[in-house]
Amino acid sequence: MLGQDARAASKIAPEAKALRGIWLTRGKDGRITAYVAGNDGLSRWTESRPGGPEWEAAEVIPAPDLTHLSVTQNAEGYVHFAGRRERTAADGGVTVDIVYAIQYQTGRPASAWQSLGTPHKEAVVGRRLGAPVAVVSESGEVHIAVRNGGGGMMMRRERPDGKWRGWEDLRGKHIKAEPVVVALASGCVVVLAATDEGSLHWQQAEPGGGWGAFQRLEFTVKPGSLGVLETAPGRATYYGTDPQGGVVAYRVGGGPMPLGGAPGDGGYAAIRTMLDGSDCTVLAHRGASGTAVVGVGGTESEANGLWWSDTGVSCLGIPALVHDAQGRVVMAVVGEGGVPWVARQTDDPGLAFDRWRGL
Repeated sequence: MLGQDARAASKIAPEAKALRGIWLTRGKDGRITAYVAGNDGLSRWTESRPGGPEWEAAEVIPAPDLTHLSVTQNAEGYVHFAGRRERTAADGGVTVDIVYAIQYQTGRPASAWQSLGTPHKEAVVGRRLGAPVAVVSESGEVHIAVRNGGGGMMMRRERPDGKWRGWEDLRGKHIKAEPVVVALASGCVVVLAATDEGSLHWQQAEPGGGWGAFQRLEFTVKPGSLGVLETAPGRATYYGTDPQGGVVAYRVGGGPMPLGGAPGDGGYAAIRTMLDGSDCTVLAHRGASGTAVVGVGGTESEANGLWWSDTGVSCLGIPALVHDAQGRVVMAVVGEGGVPWVARQTDDPGLAFDRWRGL
């Protein structure tokens, strides 16, 4: 399944710390861009032409004082950035706010960072504000969900005219890490967050509408281990690491479905793709040994099991998945020193990747 050079691609010391993330997007021109967040800002690599395999040299998008970042994309190919920013105040304390920027075209500069403020008036509470997670709904409305300083869920939305609504309190409590958010084909957005007692679930009653009361679910996973994918029109499947240390899938209204595996820390990247004529789901995560692991199975056919394969490539944080201009799956991980490593699906049966390339 995996290229012969995989294990030699990158070596990371066991004590190495994860960076803040890697993301892949595909622009209107068909070129993929890889973003890696690090201490010097947001580094960006772009394919030289649609389908690769060559990439242009890295560029840096300034991202001062960011501690966390979320990257998402709309139907027009615009890339949206939502970040959590920490700055030192005049009195020596720390102030925290959520900031936003946008990139309209592949390889073009991003806009200046715009502050969306904070839902908290008290700085001491605001310092506990969580990491933002952004998605764009079918209508083009940007949604940013964030755990507030009290352990509940807040939402900020951009209206179709480009103006931002105020902070919305979705309630909830005991949320332990950032949620997962997905914009469904129905036009509605759904949110799921892990607590010690299970999970909290929010869903819009109608596209662009309100949220109503949250739902308590008996779906317990380790905080920070969630992933999500729309696996049927208007229906999301959630993935996480259960308390026993295995991979588990869940759909609202059902029960947890064990998928096997031996995951490490962090969440899951997920994508649907056609393999040998079948609709399949591909999962990628950081395994217990610190290397990137891929799982493949029929979409919504969890009872048939997943086929897991260790790439042998060390990775920091959660891998990223996207389709290239030819419809092939592209996988990326963060390697030593923040360097991204990328592999692309081959024409072989099943899901096989070519050799890993450092950008």
